[in-house]
Amino acid sequence: MGEKITWSHGAGGKLMGELIRKTVLKEFSLRKAGQVGLDELEDGATIEIDGKQLVFTTDSYTVRPHFFPGGNIGSLSISGTINDLAVMGAEPLAIACSVVLPEGMEIEEFQQILRSANEVSKEVGVPIITGDLKVAERGGLDGPIITTAGVGLARKLIRNSGMRPGDKIIVSGPIGEHGACILACRHGMGTIFSDAAPVLAVVRAAMSTGEVTAMKDPTRGGLAAALNEIAEKSKVGIELDETSIPISQPVRGLCDLLGLDPLILACEGRVVMGVKEEDCDRVLKEIRKVRGGEQAEVIGRAVEEHKGMVVLRTSVGGRRIVPMPSGDPIPRIC
Repeated sequence: MGEKITWSHGAGGKLMGELIRKTVLKEFSLRKAGQVGLDELEDGATIEIDGKQLVFTTDSYTVRPHFFPGGNIGSLSISGTINDLAVMGAEPLAIACSVVLPEGMEIEEFQQILRSANEVSKEVGVPIITGDLKVAERGGLDGPIITTAGVGLARKLIRNSGMRPGDKIIVSGPIGEHGACILACRHGMGTIFSDAAPVLAVVRAAMSTGEVTAMKDPTRGGLAAALNEIAEKSKVGIELDETSIPISQPVRGLCDLLGLDPLILACEGRVVMGVKEEDCDRVLKEIRKVRGGEQAEVIGRAVEEHKGMVVLRTSVGGRRIVPMPSGDPIPRIC
């Protein structure tokens, strides 16, 4: 028998990247319709129409539980799609949303999911304009699956390969809250609220104030995966200051209890970005004025040394490498 698909292949880390490269990229040969194609493995791709770059993205969501403190699979799916467009520098235009429901699911639960999705759509002013509905036979699914697609118009196209030595690194708020929320829900370890939310306002504030060189929403694999990807694609080293990384006390306490690294826990309402050093203070000030950016911090910088690697200066004065996560300690987070 050949190699099997495992949970870790869907975790957004090293194993998922290897799987995509040896299967998806091998089989899909026509990959580019604009500046960014499938083989760049960005948050979306571009389609060039009349000299303009449309950004197109798609994602599937299968979080368990599908209702959690701070949101549900509906609000999560629309926020995630908006965020994938936003971090590429696109102004979202419209969303498609398809749902597969398990037979036996309560209709009221489905309505709550739709209601939450619509609330996020209205908040950011991006309509859900088409979709599809299927029902899987009883026992075929343990919860709803939502697949979304979004299209936006690039104001200034942002690539994960754009960070340069000297750039400062900003994260828009405390990390790891979505992953910690799902973990706490599953194991009855108290209430931690998910950070799931659109980052569009934060991105708009940053891009209208200074030069943003790279952006990523640190979802599966958390901050560690996002920054390793940026470091590798930009061919820079990244140095982080542990004392500057915002982590809420509930998340820190849960990680200490379970021996988890908060750097690998997923966020669903945060953005990490590279900003030109001379613009950093102004960008940080503007981000902190908008919803979702109030607790933004400068957490590190890009350097010439150790290209493709992320290094953490610890709170006790040491240094350690932050590797690309291989898997995820919490399956089905999004």
